[in-house]
Amino acid sequence: MAEYKSKHGIVSRPAYDLFMSFADMRNFLRFLPSDKREGVTADYDSLKATVQGFPIGVKITERTPYSRIIIWDDGAPFHFTAEFHFDAATDAYKTDFYIILNAELNLMMKMMLGSKLQQALDQLVDSMVAASEGRMPEGFDPSQFGM
Repeated sequence: MAEYKSKHGIVSRPAYDLFMSFADMRNFLRFLPSDKREGVTADYDSLKATVQGFPIGVKITERTPYSRIIIWDDGAPFHFTAEFHFDAATDAYKTDFYIILNAELNLMMKMMLGSKLQQALDQLVDSMVAASEGRMPEGFDPSQFGM
């Protein structure tokens, strides 16, 4: 199993707020542009979609209030788990946010996807930090979200 750890980012939101945003999978639907929502379904614990012809699903398997959420694959081409960490920062209104991804990848997939997975994790953390500070993350088009 390959492990990928994102960078740490200080998000300008209390751990409680950030945790609650991730705790309900239905929240992720509102971040998708309307033209990308077709075939995507979510309930409190799970999210399912078809991406480039592949069915992919994830489900929350553990919620440790305000500090950690664990997500497992639920019908993906390979087994993976993701841990979202929401640690208290020195300021009570900020959160040290990071992600740990474990994926069962064969050698070829590891070589093809490893750096892209690492980059995606770091970019997600950077986007969370930027959004919490009122900056639009790189590549974010607010018009797609009715803004």
